[in-house]
Amino acid sequence: MADAAPLARRPAGLSLPVARIGGALGPGASLLYLCLLVGLPVAALVDTAATRHFWDAVTAPQSRAALELTIEMSALAAVINVVTGVLIAWVLVRDRFPGKAFVNAVIDLPFALPTIVAGLVLLSLYGPNSPVGINVAQTRAAVLLALLFVTLPFVVRAVQPVLLTLDREVEEAATCLGASPWQTFRRLIWPAIRPATLVGAGLAFARALGEFGSIVLISGNLPFHTQVASVLISGQVESGDTAGAAAVSVFLLALALVVLGCLDLVVRRPGARRG
Repeated sequence: MADAAPLARRPAGLSLPVARIGGALGPGASLLYLCLLVGLPVAALVDTAATRHFWDAVTAPQSRAALELTIEMSALAAVINVVTGVLIAWVLVRDRFPGKAFVNAVIDLPFALPTIVAGLVLLSLYGPNSPVGINVAQTRAAVLLALLFVTLPFVVRAVQPVLLTLDREVEEAATCLGASPWQTFRRLIWPAIRPATLVGAGLAFARALGEFGSIVLISGNLPFHTQVASVLISGQVESGDTAGAAAVSVFLLALALVVLGCLDLVVRRPGARRG
């Protein structure tokens, strides 16, 4: 009788050895695919960058300027998208207005649109021949604008499902007890959406670090002014400095992994979901 429960839970038509083999093949196949798709290319990149001139390539004046601009603009874009992303997610979940379905679909446009096309669109709209009279081409504002465009969906799509699961009756009870809208948001809503917001911000930051297509046209690629790390890497590869390009790439990769790892620890720590 003790073995009846395990046998009852066994999938119909599968013997115990077959079930064990299937359970072992699943993780093994997943890890093999991940290693082939991600692990080997990253290992090859690290191997190319692993030279005695690694730190010299990263700290060269042009590389350092490009990295500083990339990190600064990526962090600023992530912070701005936290505010605007939460606001947009709130409007999409809580408000009803004509064209809501269209707006909800447009949020995903940066995911579907090739980034070089996004750069061309931004250049046409905010370049020298701007139909709205705004020309930010070859400025740092153009870099920030491009990063905001491509990273906005990360925060919106991370927060939106959480807002959909919140109990409106709890908010109504807080209002009946005299809580202001700000107090309700700060004490009830924000603790619930904070982990998702942090994840969205981390993904947006990591995505912005490596953005290329939407920036390369509108930024002008001016060294020490509007040249970001991804465009610098492209130029180094074209000029034959593969080791230097790999060194800057590894630095960006390590930074993205550190940020995402820290966010994962913050989200998983005890009490994170309770605020």
